[in-house]
Amino acid sequence: MKKINYTLLIAIIIITLLGLLMIYSSSYVWAEYKFNDPYKFLKTQGFFLIIGYIIMSIIIKIPYTQYKNKANIIFSVCFLLLILVLIPGIGTVRNGSRSWFGIGGLGIQPSEFMKLSLIIFTSKYLANNQDDIKYTFKTIIPILSVTITAFLLIMLQPDFGSGVVLTMSIVGLLFSSGADFSFFLKIGLLGIVGVVGLIVIAPYRVARIVSFLNPWSDPLGSGFQIIQSLYAIGPGGLFGKGLGNSIQKHFYLPEPQTDFIFAIICEELGFLGALLIVILFALIIYQIVKIALKSHDLFAKYLSFGIAFQIAFQAILNLLVVIGLIPVTGVTLPFLSYGGSSLLSYIILITLILKKVSNDTYL
Repeated sequence: MKKINYTLLIAIIIITLLGLLMIYSSSYVWAEYKFNDPYKFLKTQGFFLIIGYIIMSIIIKIPYTQYKNKANIIFSVCFLLLILVLIPGIGTVRNGSRSWFGIGGLGIQPSEFMKLSLIIFTSKYLANNQDDIKYTFKTIIPILSVTITAFLLIMLQPDFGSGVVLTMSIVGLLFSSGADFSFFLKIGLLGIVGVVGLIVIAPYRVARIVSFLNPWSDPLGSGFQIIQSLYAIGPGGLFGKGLGNSIQKHFYLPEPQTDFIFAIICEELGFLGALLIVILFALIIYQIVKIALKSHDLFAKYLSFGIAFQIAFQAILNLLVVIGLIPVTGVTLPFLSYGGSSLLSYIILITLILKKVSNDTYL
């Protein structure tokens, strides 16, 4: 008998619908001003959500093993798209990054689908090389090389946040495979050196570090977003100001429907609303990890772990930025922030394990 993890399914439905509600609440002022249509962002995100649910209904009928068989093709296509988006005339520039394919009035961000495909590709690779995991240079170095190449392509856009999430997710997945812990310590040190180097060579990243340490050093420049975010969070209190009653969305917090949507949630729904979001993420990650731990198939196990790592890392990074504990990274909040590519990629990832991998758990 095939089973669906209904707890996971219900949590996903709740968080995506809540995201739709908060995208409208946080964006209608800006949408009215910029597009003369207060429902602009709601309609676009709603369109992608419907497409996501349609894709979910299709994917859930396909055995997840088919994605293992096609992992190399899926990865190759996404890798090619990551190269094509860098070519002027093909990729379009938004907010200073050549990260998009423009399709009519919509935009598709290939880096989101690269994160998805690399998890599938790495899960297959680890499942096929499980007996050689202890041989670091034979098994771990090749997949890290692929990951670093993808990271560098994303950095050429540039999109530091997506690159970090991609890399951290794969490193977490490799760590779960049982590879040598000391190797990851060395990789971690090299990663820190690399991140510092990337920060130093880009003046705007240095400015973000300075604004993180002291946002009031440039309150109208690099420190503006975090200051306005904290102004939103602080007055929220226990119950918030009420849905739709945010002050910061009135041209104080720039484009609040994207990276800083959690700040508006805190302002309008208060601590209880923020707690609900954290609980939903914890529940989703817990259910996926439970599937991973009980799964009898190595590909399903690694796929589940990879999805859990990606959701956890991206959500944690976003929340830490919004509350001012780390510098701004440009990472969206999964399922909640405005962004069709991110929403579609996460719905696909969840669907890959929602029925078929869950069913494997109970075999």
